[in-house]
Amino acid sequence: MSAVQQDRQEASTDPVGEFDAVVVGAGFSGLYMLHRLRDKLGLSARVYEAADDVGGTWYWNRYPGARCDSESYFYSFSDRLSEELLQEWTWSERFAGQPEILRYLQHVADRWDLRRDIQFNTRVTAASYDEARSRWAISTDDGDWVTAKFLITAVGCLSAANLPEFQGREKFRGEQYHTALWPHEGVDFTGKRVAVIGTGATGVQAIPEIAKEAAHVYVLQRTPNYDIAGGNGPLDPEYVQRTKANYKEIWQRTRETSFGFPYDAPDRPALSVPDDERQRIYDTAWAEGGFRIGLTFNDLLVDVKANETASEFVRAKIRERVQNPEIAEMLVPKDHPFFTKRPPLENGYYETFNRDNVTLVDVRRSPIEEITETGVRTRDDEYEVDTIVFATGFDAMTGTLFKMNISGRGGVALQEKWAEGPRTYLGVATQGFPNMFMITGPQSPSVLSNMPVSIEQHVDWIADCIRYMREHNIDKVEPLVEAEDDWVEHHNTVTQATLLPMANSWWVGANIPGKPRNLYPYVGGVGYYREICEEVAAHGYDGFGMAKYGSSSVTGTRPASRFPVKTARAVIG
Repeated sequence: MSAVQQDRQEASTDPVGEFDAVVVGAGFSGLYMLHRLRDKLGLSARVYEAADDVGGTWYWNRYPGARCDSESYFYSFSDRLSEELLQEWTWSERFAGQPEILRYLQHVADRWDLRRDIQFNTRVTAASYDEARSRWAISTDDGDWVTAKFLITAVGCLSAANLPEFQGREKFRGEQYHTALWPHEGVDFTGKRVAVIGTGATGVQAIPEIAKEAAHVYVLQRTPNYDIAGGNGPLDPEYVQRTKANYKEIWQRTRETSFGFPYDAPDRPALSVPDDERQRIYDTAWAEGGFRIGLTFNDLLVDVKANETASEFVRAKIRERVQNPEIAEMLVPKDHPFFTKRPPLENGYYETFNRDNVTLVDVRRSPIEEITETGVRTRDDEYEVDTIVFATGFDAMTGTLFKMNISGRGGVALQEKWAEGPRTYLGVATQGFPNMFMITGPQSPSVLSNMPVSIEQHVDWIADCIRYMREHNIDKVEPLVEAEDDWVEHHNTVTQATLLPMANSWWVGANIPGKPRNLYPYVGGVGYYREICEEVAAHGYDGFGMAKYGSSSVTGTRPASRFPVKTARAVIG
């Protein structure tokens, strides 16, 4: 019996509700999961959402310049939800901004009447598995608790804000904000001196916008990134019309590719073409904008020499756009290969450093020592500011899961089981936690893909698994130890075939002190991963142990070696 269950037993409290499924989170994942559970399977479901509205990451991240880095026309729900919605909804920009994406998700919630099964302003504080009843007990911060046959996490991969423990932060007399917890009323920077700490994806989007208003902006950079041209702008009506006419083919293509984008990946190594031809290919991809430059050759993530050609191309672009050569060199990344950290899409970021009211501070050379009452003090200088913006990212992939205090069979905490890094089967479930599913969990493609594509794949797979359980009188399901071991080994083998471990990125947990260093997302490719999941399902969900109602025995078969490591180029190319 877990501590949570024991506390309830001693208090003789009763649950305030019993459901077939509880879903945590009401962003893309939670909304689609609720639709599949309630409207397609006819199950009772409750969604808990900490915010006062739907939207997930697009509810919280309202900082200036916030927008998606996947193109709008496929950063949405596909024909799996509604062909009519695809035709009716028209995006205004190539890369939609936060307000427009939030309106879209609000529209989806209203159109499918999803809000009636969502409890807002409610945070899950604990979830424990009751072995005697084969049900999950879920506690919330309002003091209530409910039970459910299934627990499904839809909390997103980037939802636990990371705010480093800078000495003296509480003493600062000015205003301070984290980009992931932005005030809904916005922030007026007019005439303010602002320090922005962090130059990852959020910083790259926010800094140009803040600099337009502020009297002065100090950009405190630890690690420069390969920021690539976004090429954002209004969508041409003819382009929109062509896209809508071909949506079915576009969506099918996203499901087959490595990263969930409907782009063709060429079957050519970078060094197989002459230098001038390679330069032309890179120039064309750069002009097109977005992540296309990462899909110009099939070996950029597996061959250092090939990668260096792309790395040097981006470095040259940075030097071209920043007028001061010394500042340009500070912005040029040299300590990791291209695309081994999430490359932010930028729209005018580098030109921001040509402004007189922007100062770049290298905090790797001169680290931040403390936040003072009046600003930020580094080893070599002190910067007096009125406002500090922390663009310091997230405890990605596992942070929010751990904050929910999930405990499985025998009261074992998820954080305890994953003390040395995540252990999952397919990134969707973990042994010892029956009837718990994770949408875009660790060791699934998740953040190494266009997220809606991976979200839909997981939701559909989970819903089909639950349907299978009902049709076969199955009470509970969880991975076999052997299958989990196989998947972790496969995940690690594919990872080591790439260059991704060479960078100190949040992809490997390097931004959180003490976090186990692993590649948290699966780099084997969206299309290949989908094939594996479909084959597991087609074989009666092999690799999962299942117990029928009224039976104490768990049966299951370890899958045949169905995730061989193809050549790295075949997997991720």
